[in-house]
Amino acid sequence: MLRRTPLYDRHVAAGGRMVPFAGWEMPVQYTGVIPEHLGVRRDAGVFDVSHMGELEVEGPAAREFLQAVLSNDIARLAPGGAQYTLLTNEAGGIVDDLIVYQLDICRYLLVVNAANRELDLAHLKEREVRGSDVRDVSDDHALLAVQGPRALERLGLAPAKAFTWAMGMLDGIEVLIGRTGYTGEEGVELACPPEDAASLWDAILARGVVPCGLGARDTLRLEACYPLHGNDIGPQWDAISSGLGWACALGTDFTGVGRLREVKERGPERRLVALRMREKAIPRQGMAIEGGGEVTSGSHSPLLDVGIALAYVPSARADVGTQLVVDVRGKPRRAEVVRKPFYEREEKN
Repeated sequence: MLRRTPLYDRHVAAGGRMVPFAGWEMPVQYTGVIPEHLGVRRDAGVFDVSHMGELEVEGPAAREFLQAVLSNDIARLAPGGAQYTLLTNEAGGIVDDLIVYQLDICRYLLVVNAANRELDLAHLKEREVRGSDVRDVSDDHALLAVQGPRALERLGLAPAKAFTWAMGMLDGIEVLIGRTGYTGEEGVELACPPEDAASLWDAILARGVVPCGLGARDTLRLEACYPLHGNDIGPQWDAISSGLGWACALGTDFTGVGRLREVKERGPERRLVALRMREKAIPRQGMAIEGGGEVTSGSHSPLLDVGIALAYVPSARADVGTQLVVDVRGKPRRAEVVRKPFYEREEKN
């Protein structure tokens, strides 16, 4: 049976088209993927991401434990900070990508992908050390993402440094305000108790923010070249080949670091690249690339009005400017490797 977030009734009332996703019944769109996508790029949109998992790690050895299982350098964090990182296996493969928030000196919150909630918990529990305790606290949280160039203005929030968090009040509701997101735009992710989620949703919509579904979330993250676990990254792909070496502190001793050092030293055999179609065609996951390679995520870019994709190709064919051919439903279509990301927001002065 599919799970439902605390906002299920709100989605249905707003005309959301509900679909199965990672074991949940979620809205894929309201008015349509393109208007929702452009609404986020031009103003502000809100996404229900309460299906994401939350794992709490607590105890005097919590930092030592996380340093051993996560790829980034947890020692760089302090209370009020957050970090993008990877949960890796012994081969350097990506069990999951996640954001870790340091809540207190010996307490951390890991926001993990919905489909990996139970897997991540089991992975961490198996490696737990004395003085650390891992708990699934997903049911204690609802999570809303408000993204777009006017997101902070709409919410009445002052700018703050990316990958930080603070507690605050929004229309009388206490929320954890995380300066994070998955769209390439400025914005926040707001965590609150499930019983406050509907009131928070209503307050955000009343401020002129438009509701958005999973469809726009996917096209937005693709334009920003944010990888999706299960499509572009996973246990079978190492972090260096996936272009996530920047999230790996190779000077620390975490699971799989030896393998990743080897891959970096010799160079990966293949790399995850950004492709822009040079002919009218929409690349999709699983499409083959002539001469070796495969599309892992692909779509029509609502902003650029062109087909775009992420794909693994041999390293010899991964340089920017390389011309490639994608098999689009049996028809060869020209594409070019371009610099990541496809879209980058303009920084405000």
